[in-house]
Amino acid sequence: MNAIRQRIDTEVIPTPGPNPKNPLQARHLDHRLVHDLIARPEILGRLRALVGNDLVVWASYFFTKEPGGKEIPWHQDANYWPIEPPLNLSVWMAIDEVTTENSCVRIIPGSHRRVVPHVPARDGVAFGQEADPAYVDEDAAVDMVLRPGQFFLFNERLLHQSHRNTSSRRRMGLSARYIPPFVALLDQDAPPLFPDHACVVVSGDDTFGLNRTTNPPPRTA
Repeated sequence: MNAIRQRIDTEVIPTPGPNPKNPLQARHLDHRLVHDLIARPEILGRLRALVGNDLVVWASYFFTKEPGGKEIPWHQDANYWPIEPPLNLSVWMAIDEVTTENSCVRIIPGSHRRVVPHVPARDGVAFGQEADPAYVDEDAAVDMVLRPGQFFLFNERLLHQSHRNTSSRRRMGLSARYIPPFVALLDQDAPPLFPDHACVVVSGDDTFGLNRTTNPPPRTA
């Protein structure tokens, strides 16, 4: 991961991506290095065991939290996403060493079993909405401490959060979002996506054709 991290820092993040407004978004569409990370057999094998062989990636993002970076409040991803039906699996892979000190992700096991209402977020956090605190059992939270290259999977309803980064070290993680091909994106050209956005088939086939797709970026020497 040291060599991969160096390439991400020098070849990927400093360059414009498919969304010219955000170089952290959807870099699997233009960098084979990122595509190959989110299509690792260690990831795809676990995803296939959960939802079957046919898998489409519709989003990826480098969640980079510099020292002083804001808290991300408790939330369920499905609250923000234009997908129907709301079925998604996400991977969160550590690029840096991820510890409690530099703001690891925290999860609440079992919280995916119900939909939690979201309310306007408190001042000073990264999102405009957050899970209603009355539905969040902070005592059950688990810190997802990860070494570079380790990852965890979760679905669209798992409550998760990360504190403000109070350390002197950056915390970077790469997330990717996977759906079976019968899940439709309601608007591929609007936020949180962008004009000319496309999905990539990373396993099996897309026999439904509901979403705009493209080929993976070419391999380079």
